Parts: sequence; C-alpha cells; structure tokens
Amino acid sequence: MSQRVALVTGGGSGIGRAVALRFAAGDAAVVIADVDADGGARTAAEIESAGGTALFVPCAVQREDDMRALAAVIEERWGRLDHAVNCAGVEQQRAIIADCTEENWDRTIDIDLKGIWLSMKHEIPLLRRAGGGAIVNTSSVVGVRGVRAAAAYVAAKHGIIGLTRCAALEEAEHGIRVNAILPGHIRTPMVERVITKEPVKEQAYLDNAALRRLGDPDEVARLATWLCGPDASFMTGDAIAVDGGVLAR
Repeated sequence: MSQRVALVTGGGSGIGRAVALRFAAGDAAVVIADVDADGGARTAAEIESAGGTALFVPCAVQREDDMRALAAVIEERWGRLDHAVNCAGVEQQRAIIADCTEENWDRTIDIDLKGIWLSMKHEIPLLRRAGGGAIVNTSSVVGVRGVRAAAAYVAAKHGIIGLTRCAALEEAEHGIRVNAILPGHIRTPMVERVITKEPVKEQAYLDNAALRRLGDPDEVARLATWLCGPDASFMTGDAIAVDGGVLAR
C-alpha cells in the first residue's frame, strides 16, 4: 500500500503542529501549510529529523490562488490525499458587536471561515482521487455557544460546523468523511497571546473547565488523527468537543 498523505493547514504551531507530528508518527507523509514560514519549516524539519516525510508549503488559506497551488503541489508529488486537518485560524480583536470594525470582522471571517471552505474545496478533489478519506475541521467550543466581545470569531466557528455537515452529506458517496473538533482552552500560542494581553483570562479559563486546567495541543491532535483513522469509520458530520468539560457546565 502506498504511504498515506496527510495535509495540515496551520501546521506551523499549536494544534496544527501537534497534528502534523502525530500523523508523521503514524508513518504518513505530511504536508504542512501555513502563512508562518518559520513555524512551518520548523515543523517539517522536526518530522524529517525523526526520519519522517514532510513538505512545507507557504500558504494563506483565505487566498484561493494559494490553495489551488497547494493542491497542485500535492497532486504533482503524490497524486493523492488521504487525510486533511484544517487548523489554520486567527483570534479576533476583542470588541462587542456595536464597536467591532468592518476590518476586524472581515479579517476574522476571511481566515477562520472562508479559509475552511477554500481548504475543503481544494482538498476534496484529491481525496476523491484517492478513493476516499477524511477531513477534520477545527471549530471551537464557541462554535456551539456565544461569548461576549468575539462575535466574528463565534460566527466563524459556528459556520465551520455548518460547513462540515454540508460537506459530510455531499461527499459521503465519494467515501469522504468530514467531522469537526471543538477544542476548549488549549495552551497554544494563540491562547498565550490572549493571556499575555489579559492575564485574568488564564484563571477564567481554568475555572471554566471541569478538569481545572488548560489542554495540551497533543490532546487535541489525538482526537483529530483518530477521526481520520479506521476506528472512526462510521463517523461523519459530527462536531466533537475536546474541552476538559467546558461544555458540560
């Protein structure tokens, strides 16, 4: 059997990096797409230094030309794609709806929601060519609840769940399963930036989780890669939390 090929958007840091490392540990060839050239190159180098196969492709997920070029690179090198985990995203500049600027709204929706749509648009033909596969989209616990001063981010994360379910229905006949994961408060560079700006947030995050701690990116990566594997073969259109009990409250 040919080596499996996995694509991870946002693979230069945080959850995406952890997913890429997990795929590599499972002997998949890993394509890392990220706008952060240094981070993406570091992830690829780490995989290769451990004896794995990795390719970094600079890519902004909200630009269709970039996503089309990424798919062409994968097509040329492997001619197939088996798994895709879409992790690329940004945090919103915090603002209540009445104060949110159009620029703030557009940037957040463009990357966090449009980026997922464009990722799937260009991943799906490759997955079909492979005879099927799996996509996992990264939403959030705020994809199923509201929070103050983050309407654009919340709207994008809700939208990702809707996109995921539409894709699951559309692609089932092609053997492609599509699921979403809903991370809670995970110790990623994005969350660290929020905590640095607002130190009181860390305690709030701890109080929100029944397990009273922040998650580790690898704990999310385990779920994402499991959803791509045979043990999840009857799962599609689902949105699954990995949140330490945030949504249980």
